[in-house]
Amino acid sequence: MKRKIYAIALLALLSGTMASAADFEKATTAVSNMGVGWNLGNTLESFSGERMPDVVQAETYWGQPVTKPELMQMMKQAGFGAIRVPVTWGPHMDDSGKVDAAWMQRVHEVVDYVIDQGLYCILNVHHDTGEKSWLKADMTVYNAQRSRYEQLWKQIATEFRDYGEQLLFEAYNEMLDSYNSWCFASFATAGKYDATVAQSAYDAINSYAQSFVNVVRATGGNNSQRNLVVNTYGACSGSGTWSSHLKEPLQKMKLPEDNVQGHLIFQIHAYPNISNFTSAKAEVEDMFAALKTYLVAKGAPVIVGEWGSSDSHADYRDSREKMLQFATYFVQKAKAEGMATFYWTGLTDGPMRQMPAFSQPDLAETIVKAYHGEGFEGAYPTVDDYDITYTVNYTDSWQELNLYSEGNLNLNEYTRLRLQLETPPPAGTLQVKIYGSNKEVTLPVSSTVNTVSLSTVNAGATATRITLQYCKSAPYSAKILRAVLIKKDGTELSLSPSVFWGCTMSFDAKLKTAIEQVYKSEPAADEGFYNLNGQRIAMPYRGIYIHKGRKYMHK
Repeated sequence: MKRKIYAIALLALLSGTMASAADFEKATTAVSNMGVGWNLGNTLESFSGERMPDVVQAETYWGQPVTKPELMQMMKQAGFGAIRVPVTWGPHMDDSGKVDAAWMQRVHEVVDYVIDQGLYCILNVHHDTGEKSWLKADMTVYNAQRSRYEQLWKQIATEFRDYGEQLLFEAYNEMLDSYNSWCFASFATAGKYDATVAQSAYDAINSYAQSFVNVVRATGGNNSQRNLVVNTYGACSGSGTWSSHLKEPLQKMKLPEDNVQGHLIFQIHAYPNISNFTSAKAEVEDMFAALKTYLVAKGAPVIVGEWGSSDSHADYRDSREKMLQFATYFVQKAKAEGMATFYWTGLTDGPMRQMPAFSQPDLAETIVKAYHGEGFEGAYPTVDDYDITYTVNYTDSWQELNLYSEGNLNLNEYTRLRLQLETPPPAGTLQVKIYGSNKEVTLPVSSTVNTVSLSTVNAGATATRITLQYCKSAPYSAKILRAVLIKKDGTELSLSPSVFWGCTMSFDAKLKTAIEQVYKSEPAADEGFYNLNGQRIAMPYRGIYIHKGRKYMHK
């Protein structure tokens, strides 16, 4: 009798699993439901070129903190609907191709952080492809690595076989030929194009894509109808007219054969140069037209799995209005074409992810509102919403902490740097070091509040890095309360310190008391406005306030 009951229960369980898979939404619906997405970049895909058995070291190797569930909660509350989780697997596989159990468990935890917020999650194979990789778009390499590649996907697919439709798998990231050609296959060869090399690359891309689909489907369960993503060669978008070969990655891409219909998605990446906005729009228009002609026409929707401008950090810093204009245009255009977009990583970066807070809150809000409409209300916490103490520990002379490290800083536009410490350092202990385009300049730090002139130090027109350097040899700890860059118009850009070399850093971040109290309270009966100090005001001017218990930006 027990055996019969067990058999009935097992049948019911299997039937339930099959039913849930049979009910999976089609790829077109999934792409529509994703809305706008974000990449958890420079985290689980970071690598050193060596095996990395230490999970925490691997996750933080490129300077990002250990990911927390609160980060995904913040993205959800901001209005994002999907997270792409790039993962590099090679450094966590043994010689037989088996993935380290601890690494698989950590990937599993991060995927759960995303799924638990009701967000779509795309899990991929990332820097196993690219310039320094074991997977190449080359038929000789495909034949040599096919077994290891298929074994990897069998392990991933089996691990997540029972997950629902909000989890998608992506076969590979930006896979390049053996010459590491960008834009189109064989572009890096001596003649800038080699038909034999190119054909081998495109054949290999289609072979990897077919292997991926076959292996995932064979694992059964919900994988029998899971939505799967395959990328073009190099994730190239086909945009541009400067070469007749630019459209080849789209033209040569095949829709893999599948035993179910409507559950495959194509992916490309896009980073146009927005210095000339008219030209950028023309490039984007050309790209979307090509995507419809060469990919959508093959029978699958398209997602832009990574996007930004060609120099997103600099464009956000130096050409903010243009960057926001471009983001609005790009997201609205993609939505009109039925394509989802996943911004690449910079919206929240470094220590900001640990708080969590947005590094680029206005860009995050612009992206969300471009998709959902101006009336959408999301939450976009910033570093200014927190009381933060950064503790930097130096152990030897000349070790440095980054105060700024995001590319060329216009030293004529940003006139001053203000650094606030908890206590003044002993004389000759610390100095601000400016890596200018003409020369490196050092300025002593001697008090609690230190203001450094950027326009009169003669370091050059730009600086690539500004650090807090230690000048002694005995161990020393400093506590940083705030670091800001100040423009000519008086506006301030808050900085997030990070380790440059030698030192270590930790921080303590707490929501400012006034904000915390207003967030937790019920809306005032008269629905009044409060500043970030918790004081009620009669009329809001331009800025950020608390209204109805939530953050409100008055423009």
